[in-house]
Amino acid sequence: METAQMLTTHSILVKAFLGFLFGGLFIPLMTSKNPLGFKKASFIYTMIFQAIITMIAFAGLVAVFTGDLGWKLSTIIMVALWAIMMFIEIKKYKLIKLANLQNVETFKTLKSAFVKISIIQILLVVIMVVLMILKAKGVISL
Repeated sequence: METAQMLTTHSILVKAFLGFLFGGLFIPLMTSKNPLGFKKASFIYTMIFQAIITMIAFAGLVAVFTGDLGWKLSTIIMVALWAIMMFIEIKKYKLIKLANLQNVETFKTLKSAFVKISIIQILLVVIMVVLMILKAKGVISL
């Protein structure tokens, strides 16, 4: 597979991931009265999150190595962003998994945290996409 194809695949996966992240904002709404459902949906969400973000990283790294793109600042930022997002997602799920969701206040707090963390993750991805668009247009150099 050529470098251009891998970069296109990487780009498509990032767009799909953003759609997935936006869709995840509805999990607390759909499970608003069902703590067990929230816990199960959170688990499924986390597994899909990890699968997609790992596919993104794999496609990006394949493009870096096959295209001799080198380890530029933008690549290093993307790898760091991947690690940060994985860390946040794993911590979020562990918190939900171990919490007593039968307690109404705990359930309410975790639903709110789920949405806030999702918004932060969306912003991180959007910022990276904007940086890469600006880089591609020659506005900035990373």
